[in-house]
Amino acid sequence: MRNGYHIVVCGSIVPDPLQTLEPIETPGGPALKNEMMLPAVLDPWASHALYEAANLASKVAGSKVWLVSVAPKAKLQQVMMTVAQKVSFELVAVDGPASGFGDAYGVAAILADEVQSIAGLDRSRLLVFGGWESASRGAGVTMQLVGERLGIADQFQGVDQITTQADGSFEVLERIEGGRHQVSMCSGPPALLGWATGNLPEPRNNPQVGMANMRTVMPALQRAKAAALAGSGLRFLSTTPPKQQRQTRIVKNRPVEEIAQEIVEWIGK
Repeated sequence: MRNGYHIVVCGSIVPDPLQTLEPIETPGGPALKNEMMLPAVLDPWASHALYEAANLASKVAGSKVWLVSVAPKAKLQQVMMTVAQKVSFELVAVDGPASGFGDAYGVAAILADEVQSIAGLDRSRLLVFGGWESASRGAGVTMQLVGERLGIADQFQGVDQITTQADGSFEVLERIEGGRHQVSMCSGPPALLGWATGNLPEPRNNPQVGMANMRTVMPALQRAKAAALAGSGLRFLSTTPPKQQRQTRIVKNRPVEEIAQEIVEWIGK
C-alpha cells in the first residue's frame, strides 16, 4: 500500500492464567475476588493481534499501530511495562472494568467511540485488529460489534495469516470447520480482522522500544477517561467457578468398543 496502514488493535488485560479465579457478588454486580490484587497480562488473543499488527506495519512503510484498551489504568500501567518492550505502538487507554462480566455490547460501544476519536486516523487506510475470542470477554461477538459501529462491512474472524499484495489488497487465511482454512481476498481497507493464534512467535523484549513507547504510554494513562459499562438490562442470577469432577475406575481386559460406549453414556448424563 502506498501510504501504509493505520492499524488499531483492540485488547484488554486479563488475570494471569495461572491464578485461581473466584467470582463474588458485589453491590455493583458480580466480580472476581481480590481482582485488583491478581497479576495481569495482556489478553492472549489480543496479544496475537498486536504482534501481527506490528509485523504488518514493519513490512509496509508509513504504517502506524494504536492499541485501544479498556481496563483499570493502575493494572494497565503494570502490564504496559512489559508489553511496551515487545513492539512499537501508541496507547489509547480507557479507565474501566476489565472483568469477564462486562456486556459485549457495552464494551464494543466504548471501543468504537475511542477508535473514532483517534486524532489523524485515516479511515481509507484503517485496519481494526482484535482477538477472535477473549480470555475474559469470550462472547465471540465484541469485535464484530465494533466493526458494525464503525461501519466496516469487510470482516474476517478466526484469522491466522494476512498477506499484502502490491496493489494494496490482501489475502486473509481464516479458520473454518473441520480444521481447514478459507482463503479470502480483500480489495483493501477499511477492514476488521479477528485474530486466532496466528503463526508468529512472541517478540523479544527490547528496552529501547520500551523506552520509546513509554513516552506516550504514561501520558495516555494519565489522561485516560473513566468509562462505566452499561448493563443494558443484564442481570446475573448467580456466579460460581466450574466444579472439578473426577471418577476413576481401573478395568482390565475389556473390549475397546465397550469402554467407548460407557464413555459416551457417561457424557450423555
